[in-house]
Amino acid sequence: MTRTLVLVAALMAMLTATPASAERIVSSLTTHQVFVTSNFVGLDLVLFGSVERDPADPPRNGPYDLVVTVTGPKESLVTRRKQRVLGVWVNVESRDFIGVPSYLAVMSTRPFDAFAGQDLRRGLQLGLERTVLTQRIGADFADVVRDDPFRKAFLRLKEQRKLYVENTSGVTFLTPTLFRTTLPLPATVPIGTYDVDLKLFADGKLVGRSSSAFEVAKVGFEQFVVTSAQSHGIWYGLATLSFALLTGWGASIVFRRD
Repeated sequence: MTRTLVLVAALMAMLTATPASAERIVSSLTTHQVFVTSNFVGLDLVLFGSVERDPADPPRNGPYDLVVTVTGPKESLVTRRKQRVLGVWVNVESRDFIGVPSYLAVMSTRPFDAFAGQDLRRGLQLGLERTVLTQRIGADFADVVRDDPFRKAFLRLKEQRKLYVENTSGVTFLTPTLFRTTLPLPATVPIGTYDVDLKLFADGKLVGRSSSAFEVAKVGFEQFVVTSAQSHGIWYGLATLSFALLTGWGASIVFRRD
């Protein structure tokens, strides 16, 4: 019985992940490399493209819908719940989030339920609420119900820092096949590779899918410091200690009372 259920679940996942037609998505980003310097304040990355289809195919009954999902490097975090004990706020519970996206943006043409059924939305993880966020609960690793307080707090904190974004009117079709969207990257955007996944819908089905990526990297003095700390840890530590001692000695000379 268990094996049958596993096979059925795998088949459903394949059906939701396989496009029903051969529409082709052609897209590009304004840049595939974002450089972070000391004065970096964030930027808006523009993604644009078009939908190509065989003219011999029968016309669609309605317009296209597009969902653009940008996923940043994975990270592990701890969410803690504070409680007032004897007049002092202390941590009473915690929850580990394992291998979750450090950055996540989901842009679409319309609300997801306007063009995709419930099973399709759940199978494709459309939107922040349906994104799997693996957590360590005791000895188990799994996602939890959507109204779990730790999960809600995690999403709220990420959204406040502008690291998780959902905009159900963020993709615009300029013509029936030409689209455009803006991906906001805050000043605190993590360094690493970002995956861009595009899902095309028509007539209530997934009809096309494509992917690309871009890189966020530090440059200048910031990159030198990071590279030194990672590649030459001992020498970096000695240099930092020497600089701190030299700074302290210099301050004592400047502010010495005769």
